[in-house]
Amino acid sequence: MKKRLIVPVILSSALMASAIPGSNVFAQPVEKQAIQKWNEKASVPLFVKERAAEKFSSSSTSNALKYLEKKEEKTGIKNPGKELKVKKVEKDELGMTHVRFNQSVNGVPVEGSEVIVHFDKNDKAVSVNGRVNETVEEASVDTNASVSSDTALDKALASVKAPEELTYEPTSELVVYPFEGKNHTAYKVNVNFMGDAPGNWFVFVDAKTGEVIDQYNGIMDAAESKTQKGVGKGVHGDIRELHITKVKEPKTGTKFALADYLHENLGGIETYDAKNDNTASNDTLYVGNSASFMSDYDRAAVDAHYNSEKVYEYYLNEHGRNSLDGEGMAIISKVHYGTNYNNASWNGRWMTYGDGDGEFMTSLAAGLDVAAHEMTHGVITHSANLVYRNQSGALNESFADVFGAIIDDSDWEMGEDIMAPAAKADGVTVLRSLSNPNSVVVSNADRRAYSTNGGVYPDHMDEFYNMPESVDGGGVHVNSSITNHAAYLIGTELGREKLGKIYYRAITVYLTSNSDFSDARKGIVQSAIDLYGEGSEEVTVTNSAFDSVGIY
Repeated sequence: MKKRLIVPVILSSALMASAIPGSNVFAQPVEKQAIQKWNEKASVPLFVKERAAEKFSSSSTSNALKYLEKKEEKTGIKNPGKELKVKKVEKDELGMTHVRFNQSVNGVPVEGSEVIVHFDKNDKAVSVNGRVNETVEEASVDTNASVSSDTALDKALASVKAPEELTYEPTSELVVYPFEGKNHTAYKVNVNFMGDAPGNWFVFVDAKTGEVIDQYNGIMDAAESKTQKGVGKGVHGDIRELHITKVKEPKTGTKFALADYLHENLGGIETYDAKNDNTASNDTLYVGNSASFMSDYDRAAVDAHYNSEKVYEYYLNEHGRNSLDGEGMAIISKVHYGTNYNNASWNGRWMTYGDGDGEFMTSLAAGLDVAAHEMTHGVITHSANLVYRNQSGALNESFADVFGAIIDDSDWEMGEDIMAPAAKADGVTVLRSLSNPNSVVVSNADRRAYSTNGGVYPDHMDEFYNMPESVDGGGVHVNSSITNHAAYLIGTELGREKLGKIYYRAITVYLTSNSDFSDARKGIVQSAIDLYGEGSEEVTVTNSAFDSVGIY
């Protein structure tokens, strides 16, 4: 039996009902009623580590396939050359090369099934990991589509009640989708929109019948010009030095925009005004009459702009990553979203920050950890791309929290800078705690109903909330605190710098879209081995941390 101090936090029913209806954390998937049945053979974890690694002539795709052919008994992949489709080849700072494949049938990718072969700097194949679908055989999956992608798009738009105005053009991809014991040939349609209930929906439409098989909301709860220095006042009165751009407008003359184009090979750091109107069409680049942004309305924009640069610089300086996609994509923030909106999110393209209701939360742009959390969702989208539900979704939230606490290094809590006076008066001073998850009560009664620990955030697998997907996406926010606590234990022993290096390597090198908590432990431990050596203190501490939270 674990011993711990539980600090009770009590919210009035009125505050719980009105302050933050969807979630007490940064982004919440819209609820749906269907509960997915698990088919173990449709997503089999794979992790093979070589004791005596075989040397190849090069760390190429063809040699990765040759290696997999030799390891058929261990991997269960019968014909790698036919079953696997190369997705990406990357070389890291250690000189290792990572060849990432998608399992496929007739060239159609199998959703959630990825295999990564890892070569060391001497072209030795040292390990392979990922997940494979053992139920897929070409004879049993007809990958021909009977309905068009346009029909699938119409079905998807209707199923999520999408408004006419979308934030960007929907995308559609034919995939093999394992669901409820059957492999469907389906269109994976991505639909993104803002409004009262913003969505970054992934809808799977059967390519034979045109029926919607499954869906989930992946929104994650954020002229000539010259960049120059400006100044602004943040939400809590901090004076911020900003990088801004002078712009000339035909009718009003010279203005100053919160647009930073100083950084080489980066599309810019831009902050927009969403104007509290729940639409994207009226959003405009945040512009002032001078280089000084000091009004009350400016404050959220000042913090969002300043914090975005801080997070960008962390990933660039610590990990050599140029922006969220690693290739210099523009970093876009939108402030003043919605009305009394107690949330922030990453929608797949940009960060959005609500102003809060002034009682439970202040402007969410005030938190450096919030910005780091949302921007890390962007990094995850462009690396492991963890599916935003169940354990993979909890890992998505957890990695975002962990880097939030690494970058905002004042404590190991999340959201301490965005809590409003009324919440603090009720004892709610943070959203989540990495150091002591049990000190924070899960504010939503629907989620507490699944607790075994009195309704607080769990810090061990014996307190895991077994939720249906209709509640918190299967526990993406609540259960994230278990792996959060493991990261805290590692960070307090090794320091934030090493924690960041280990976790960044895991999310960019080892984890795949359907990784669960066990996969995460393996990938994180292997990252520690890669960086610091087998038998090192760093590996011992990492193993011990996951033992401590019951992930074996």
